[in-house]
Amino acid sequence: MSRRLSAILLAVAALCPLTFVAQAQQTQPVERIAAIVDENVVLQSELELAMRNIVAQYAGREDQLPPRAVLERQVLERLVLTRLQVERAKGNGIRISDQELNQAVAAIAQQNNVTVDGLRQRIAEDGLSFDEFRRSLADEIMVQRLRQSFAQSRINVSESEVDAAIAQQATGGRQYHLAHILVGLPEGATAEQIATGQRKVEGVKSVIDRGELTFNAAAVRYSDSPNALEGGDLGWRSLDEIPSAFSRTISEMSPGQVLGPVRGPSGFQLLQLVDVRDAAAGGATQTVSEYHVRHILVRVNDRQDDATAKARIDTLRARIGGGADFQEVARESSEDTNTRGQGGDLGWFPADAFGPDFGSQVTALSDGGISQPFRTDAGWHVIQRVAGRQTDVTDTNRRAQVRETIGRRKLEEEFNRYLQELRGEAYVVLRTGEQAAPAAPAAPAAAPAAPPTGG
Repeated sequence: MSRRLSAILLAVAALCPLTFVAQAQQTQPVERIAAIVDENVVLQSELELAMRNIVAQYAGREDQLPPRAVLERQVLERLVLTRLQVERAKGNGIRISDQELNQAVAAIAQQNNVTVDGLRQRIAEDGLSFDEFRRSLADEIMVQRLRQSFAQSRINVSESEVDAAIAQQATGGRQYHLAHILVGLPEGATAEQIATGQRKVEGVKSVIDRGELTFNAAAVRYSDSPNALEGGDLGWRSLDEIPSAFSRTISEMSPGQVLGPVRGPSGFQLLQLVDVRDAAAGGATQTVSEYHVRHILVRVNDRQDDATAKARIDTLRARIGGGADFQEVARESSEDTNTRGQGGDLGWFPADAFGPDFGSQVTALSDGGISQPFRTDAGWHVIQRVAGRQTDVTDTNRRAQVRETIGRRKLEEEFNRYLQELRGEAYVVLRTGEQAAPAAPAAPAAAPAAPPTGG
């Protein structure tokens, strides 16, 4: 893979975990079907490109990858899950317009300091189809929007949860680097399915304990989690980002230790504490500039063209310049019905609250100053800056950050369960690597290893 394309693909990675990445190999893919997914298919060529992507990501660390047949099955499952999410997004009315897709492509090009034509050329030089690149990008944006829609409809964070998390943070600022392995169970799992899952997770734990596989390698090979191919890495988290079933125990563990198996809503989990670090508690005070402003608005609309509105605002500004009281002129003549009764008073707000054009006029004035007429989308304005102040928003921002953190943790739990349900309800036939699904290693003195699942 060329270094130039690598930079582009790293930029795409945030949007496209399975963007079609290939080494510069001019091969003609065999267009046979790798999987049937409801009424759609995953082509063998798609699987081969995604496989090369994963192998490229593990360059220099190939020993961490499972045997090819096992890896192929994992990658194919991820492609199947992506396809299911795209179809569900379409069924929910989520669409990506050509304009939005063009903007996303342009943003990727800009991040890499090339034009769109330059991006197209670089992709072509490495043996990739630009059309496939766009289709993959569109799919991943749709998956993102499905996740966002899911969060908006199902995830709620109460003020009491925020209060509890902030109180917990006050006792310490430690963060924990975690990785996990999930052995999934279907909704309403039978006793036999539960027993099979427990044997599998105990077998995986035994292999790790004996040192036959590292935790990350076992995750790649055996985990049912969407992040299996990343070695189950969960990144750095504070205690309020860790599910309550684990948080207390995790805070007492040492790096390298493994917790579990633990039965959770999605199945059995193993959790490894990779490392611990201290995070700054509280942090520096955060302030924002706010302004108290009055304004007079003359609208531009079907009944009043731009020239007429401009002439009128000029007249009003001249009256104020001649000594008329700003608030009285606003009460008499402003066309902003929401503020006219208060003499045009907009109250206190950050400079950018009404857009950059309005904000630049506010910040250019001194307290008590009155602007010349200026135009925005709403029409023509004259403003009076009454006062400015610095407001401490440390607590407001902290609460917003904590609320986002708790919401992200809840979303991860709920969305992973949703994906399991989506996969379980779908008609999926895997036509490649049928024997590749990894059988779980048997736990000592346990029943035989769990059979392959899926397909």
